[in-house]
Amino acid sequence: MKLRDLLGLATEALRAHRLRYGLSALAIAVGVAAVVLLSSIGEGVRLFVLDQISMFGTTIVGVHAGKVSTGGVPGGVGGSARKLTIQDAQALSRLPGVVAATATVYGSARVEHGNRGRDVAIFGATGEMPRVLAMTVTSGSFLPTLDWDRASPVVVLGPKLKRELFGEANALGQVVRIGTSRFRVIGIMESKGQYLGFDMDDTAYIPVASAMRLLNRSEVGEVDLLATSTDDVDAVVERARLLMIDRHRGEEDVTIVTQKDALRMVDQIMRVITLTVTAIAGISLLVGAIGILTILMIVVRERVREIGLVKALGATRRQIVAWYLCEAAVTAGIGSVAGLAVGIGGAAALSRVVPGLTTTTPAWIAASAVAMSVTVGLLAGVAPAIRAAGLDPVEALRSE
Repeated sequence: MKLRDLLGLATEALRAHRLRYGLSALAIAVGVAAVVLLSSIGEGVRLFVLDQISMFGTTIVGVHAGKVSTGGVPGGVGGSARKLTIQDAQALSRLPGVVAATATVYGSARVEHGNRGRDVAIFGATGEMPRVLAMTVTSGSFLPTLDWDRASPVVVLGPKLKRELFGEANALGQVVRIGTSRFRVIGIMESKGQYLGFDMDDTAYIPVASAMRLLNRSEVGEVDLLATSTDDVDAVVERARLLMIDRHRGEEDVTIVTQKDALRMVDQIMRVITLTVTAIAGISLLVGAIGILTILMIVVRERVREIGLVKALGATRRQIVAWYLCEAAVTAGIGSVAGLAVGIGGAAALSRVVPGLTTTTPAWIAASAVAMSVTVGLLAGVAPAIRAAGLDPVEALRSE
């Protein structure tokens, strides 16, 4: 029996029992759509997070106060009591393999100009911050290169903060109030967008010493080092670790994080999450397989005379098995194609409806979903096919 004949018989059977087979195909379609949709969301989130982490480059080495192994998070409760000082930051900036460095202090304060004001994030930084974090000043200049422990009443505004305070007017040279202090605007940053939910454009940048005074801090939050190249990152990490042990009386009380480590860790976590969610969605494919098994079992009982006639005309057991497996494969194939279309279409629709959500459907996921659905369909059809092939043609023809 040729493949064309098998497909013809299977198509005719599906047409005769379209409601039953349609329900089985629907179960497969739901399973495939769930797998494709959830895996597309997971893959989109993974790529988004990786893009966010790498937006500042891949040669950054971050030194944070506190040891993860003792406190859980850098600088967290239970970590080392020793903090990072300006002097620590300056020593780190002089390490071999470091081409630029910035000490950073984070906080929030109200920034006002005239009758306008906003509560925004305040970044205390040094003049090399744009180079370290791959940022650009669109007008004016960034913070001047000063001794890191020297304050200066100057500020650089993020583009969103500038628009909120000055509208379309020129902000350079104007004076704003941050907390109780006055600062002169010397630059406007280029738009950087969102970083893991944090709006980099709604931010004010002031010298690190000024930020420590404004925010009443005695230490810096972190020190970011820019390594010469990706090949030098590991060497810079080791030098920074040994330097901080030496400066902190033999204690390893800082956490050193690289972009490379963060990218690898996040990539692994997101892949596990995506595969787990996809596997959960794949359970619905099992439901579809059970539907095909049930329908084919019922069909075999209803088509006993038809099977007996075909066997009496010379059909072999192998041809009967192929016939029923073909029906199962066609049913699963129709369901998988429909589910694939719904899954990809649903993912695209979510990207348009949900702000900030980008879905991506890798080709291997789509191909795997279709292959899996056809496979489970075939496996579900094995038992009914063997049962049909095992019928005695004489007894089958005599049945009512």
